Parts: sequence; structure tokens; C-alpha cells
Amino acid sequence: MTLKVGDHIPAATFMTFGPEGPRPITTDEIFKGKTVALFAVPGAFTPTCSAKHVPGFKTHAAEFRAKGVETIACVSVNDVFVMKAWGADQEVGDDILMLADGNGAFAAAIGLELDGKGFGMGVRSQRYSLLAKDGVVTELNVEAGGEFRVSAAEYMLAQL
Repeated sequence: MTLKVGDHIPAATFMTFGPEGPRPITTDEIFKGKTVALFAVPGAFTPTCSAKHVPGFKTHAAEFRAKGVETIACVSVNDVFVMKAWGADQEVGDDILMLADGNGAFAAAIGLELDGKGFGMGVRSQRYSLLAKDGVVTELNVEAGGEFRVSAAEYMLAQL
């Protein structure tokens, strides 16, 4: 089943990197009682993701917060060390919470997997963005094919 507007974010655990090192973080910790803008990318350090997707959310972080978004999070089917390195490379600081869905369990749970085997990438996440309020999806923007349009920060800002 593919996630849709009105659905609750399913229970899942990601990995993130904190001051003491890698640590698990649950969807409840991320979404409960908060307004969250989450965007997903097929892979860290990939061209569109690094040149457009993360920089857009970083550039507009203050605008998201001004419109009531408490957390901006980026998720990818990569390990926590790759996500930490990518966050440092992109200089996200505290603006974007970098989430590792290392085994693709979250992508599978919401029905937004991407078969990247033909590119040697295995199973990944589709490119999308969503807005959730207290764990309920209020906007969901899934890209078609290799496009980068509806999951962009600017597109989501217009939805707020």
C-alpha cells in the first residue's frame, strides 16, 4: 500500500548521528506533536540530490520554520555514516535532520521503494516530499520517473 494524504506515518526506526555517535530515532520522536517536512532522495551524494534537493531545503529552512514547520528531515536508503558525511558536505547543521533508512524498511512500509538495481544501486527510495502534522500526512509529493519538481523545497513552501 502506498502512503497517501490522511494516512498516519507508520512506526519505523531510522538511524541518525548525534553527539555521542549513531543512535536510533523513531517516527514517534520525529513526528509526534510536530509539523514536519520530510523529503526523500534515492541516494546521498547523487547529482540531483546534492545539487538541488538538499540545498533547496537548507536555503529555505528559515521560511519553513516561519510557516510552522518544526523539523525538516531528509531520508535516504544509505547507512548512518554516509548520511552524516553527506550532511557535513552539504553543511546542513541543525537545519536538516539526516535520517538513514539503511535497510529501506521505511521506504517499503510506505510503498515508495525504487528499484535501482539496473544502476547498481539496489532498492532505494523514490524521490518525494511530504508534510505531516502530528504524524498525519497532509501533503505528499511523489516525483514521476527521474523528475525533480514536486518534491522541491519551493514547491512544498507554496503548499504551506
